[in-house]
Amino acid sequence: MTTVIPAWSLPTIEVAGESARFPVRRIYCVGRNYAAHTREMGGDPTREDPFFFAKPADAIVANGATLPYPPATRNLHHEIELVVALKGGGANVPAGKVMDLVYGYAVGLDMTRRDLQNAAKAGGKPWDMGKGFDRSAPVTAIQPAARIGHPSKGAIWVKVNGVVKQSGDLADMIWSVPETLSYLSGLVELAPGDLIFTGTPDGVGPVVAGDTLEGHVDGVGDLTIRYA
Repeated sequence: MTTVIPAWSLPTIEVAGESARFPVRRIYCVGRNYAAHTREMGGDPTREDPFFFAKPADAIVANGATLPYPPATRNLHHEIELVVALKGGGANVPAGKVMDLVYGYAVGLDMTRRDLQNAAKAGGKPWDMGKGFDRSAPVTAIQPAARIGHPSKGAIWVKVNGVVKQSGDLADMIWSVPETLSYLSGLVELAPGDLIFTGTPDGVGPVVAGDTLEGHVDGVGDLTIRYA
C-alpha cells in the first residue's frame, strides 16, 4: 500500500518463549474494578455496570524501559493491572464463550496524570490527556494462556523503590475477566490484537523522577520500569 506520508510502525509486544510478537490494535481499560480502589477514588463500590476508557496503541512501553517523566503533570500515579490480550474477536459474545478469544496475559501499568484526570472530572471533560498520553502503558511480555491458563486469583502488587504501594488479589475484581470482556463486546466489536487492562487494587500513588517501579502478578510475570 502506498501512503501519502510515511507510515508508522505497528506497535507490538514480546511474547514469552516466541520470536514472533503480538500486534496491538486497541487498548481498553476498565475503571474502578476493585472495591477498595473505588472507595479510595471517592466512588461507590456497589456492583454497577463496568465503564471503560482507552489508550492509544503506541502508548505501549517494553519491560525494563527507562522513561522520561511525562510533561504537564505534577502528580503522576501508578496503577498495576492484569492485562488480557485477544487472539479473536466478535460482538455481543456471551461470558461462557468469550474466553475462547483470549491469547494470553501480561502485567501492565496504567500510568495516570492524576492532576489532569481530576481537573477533567471536575469540569465534566474527557479523561484522555490524563490517561492516554505518550508511554502511559508499560507492559511485560505476554504469557500465552495455552501455557499458564486463565488466572482468576493470585497476588497483584507494585513496589516503588522497593516499598510495596499496591497489593491485592485478582479474585478481588468486581467484574471477572469473562464478565468484563463479554460486557465490552456489547459496546464495541472486539478484534485480534486488542488489549484490556482489567483494573487496579487500592494504594495508587505518586511517582517522581528517579523512581523505580516493580510490578507483579502471580503466574503472569514481573514488570520493571524507571523514570529518569
